[in-house]
Amino acid sequence: MGSGVAWGDYDGDGDPDLYAVNQAGPLTEREAWASSPGSNRLYRNEGDGSFTDVTAEAGVGVRALGMAAVWGDVDSDGDLDLLVTNYGSLVLFENRGDGTFADITVASGLEQQGYWSGASFGDYDRDGDLDLYVCGYVQYTFDPGDRDSKSSMYANVVPASLNPSTYRPHRNLLFANDGDGRFVDVTSHAGVANLEGRSLSASWCDFDEDGWQDLYVANDISDNVMYRNRGDGTFEDVSHASWVADYRGAMGIAIADCDGDRDLDMFITHWIAQENALYLNLRSERPGLDGRAKPAFVNFVDDADRLGVGQIALDFVGWGTFFLDFDNDAHPDLFVANGSTFQAPEDPRRLLPMRPHLFWNQGTGRGFFEVGEFCGDYFKGEWVGRGAAPADYDGDGDVDIAVLNHGGQLALLQNQSSNRKHWLGIRLVGRGKNRFGVGAKVTVECGGKIQAGAVGATPSYMSQPDLNLHFGLGEAKSVDCVEVRWPGGKLQVLNSVTADQVLAIEEPR
Repeated sequence: MGSGVAWGDYDGDGDPDLYAVNQAGPLTEREAWASSPGSNRLYRNEGDGSFTDVTAEAGVGVRALGMAAVWGDVDSDGDLDLLVTNYGSLVLFENRGDGTFADITVASGLEQQGYWSGASFGDYDRDGDLDLYVCGYVQYTFDPGDRDSKSSMYANVVPASLNPSTYRPHRNLLFANDGDGRFVDVTSHAGVANLEGRSLSASWCDFDEDGWQDLYVANDISDNVMYRNRGDGTFEDVSHASWVADYRGAMGIAIADCDGDRDLDMFITHWIAQENALYLNLRSERPGLDGRAKPAFVNFVDDADRLGVGQIALDFVGWGTFFLDFDNDAHPDLFVANGSTFQAPEDPRRLLPMRPHLFWNQGTGRGFFEVGEFCGDYFKGEWVGRGAAPADYDGDGDVDIAVLNHGGQLALLQNQSSNRKHWLGIRLVGRGKNRFGVGAKVTVECGGKIQAGAVGATPSYMSQPDLNLHFGLGEAKSVDCVEVRWPGGKLQVLNSVTADQVLAIEEPR
């Protein structure tokens, strides 16, 4: 399978820190990767372009068959807590606020056993605190003593390559945050168990803009599922009606307004011999400036082929993915980490590497062009890519990338673009329980161009981007208008915003 990375400013110093799941060895010592046993790592961003491994002192060095990590302020105290999913268990770390964490898994009600994969925080019931959706993959039980089990032939390791269709799907879990330090399993009542899906990624996003967070689940060798939030604690399966229920081997999810029409679109990576999907959101209405939601039924169209990101994937297995404006030209570009699930013939312990993809957005409606070979040595090489996430870790105004390759090889790709186009970063500061504005939609208008993003909506593959949003502005030195639709429904409008800064926007009273 492979695991992921998560960017989050856990110490509140303004710089995104990095958590890597099953990272084998220090960030800078390649020699240690092959020999070191897998262990998660927390890297503190020192603010000068360097990182310090603080795993031991922070107390977050989980040793397990790790999968995903996601940051979220689950206790509404203003700092980021950390959830880690594993084959076996979930682990929830409470941020003590002093650089250390406490394992509160049992006390919070998250003591669950299973094959857990992706996870996402979102406020589905609009009570202000963060709820949790956890993806279950397959019903795989490792027991070396069970000679009747097909897994026993692999001795003491989980097999590197298994056909997931061999195993029954694992149910997913939805936990409601009760606001008092505990999560309550409401999966059955909500109707989001996804019993037929082998889930890898899930995204909370208000696709129909009715004020309630909907849920999209990417399933491997199963139909993907779109759950529309009814607003009463239950969800409706609208997968087929919205044209997003493709039966493919879905891996990662990226969310952004890639066509400049204010609606949030979806990009999905898939297994080999399957095209990527780029679902354009056809919802035409949007909330008015009076703050009242004007919902419309959501339909999507897969426009990946026309836009140049579909068939190019047929010879690749795509995993971590996200939109990023790497050249700050005001058009969201696209990154995909690729890597095979097939063993190398000369060494069955290793998997076949593949070249990553970096798609440059040529402009609204003009499609994407793959430019990786012109963007540095990493893109010319081949890797067994898995989780990936973006963040401007060095604070220079362009977006950098962290990629976790299978086997624990962590790559940190610093954006060294020579162009000096303008940009705007957005950091939301909530006044209530949702201090980081998770689920808020931000729309930026500049020089006739429209961009939009949602805080915490992109799960990539087992990963999490920085919760700050980044918008390239091209040659514009200021932004005409910034709109923030807060999770509780408030609409905030800021005009004539200066470029080239990370703008902290406080939720209005």
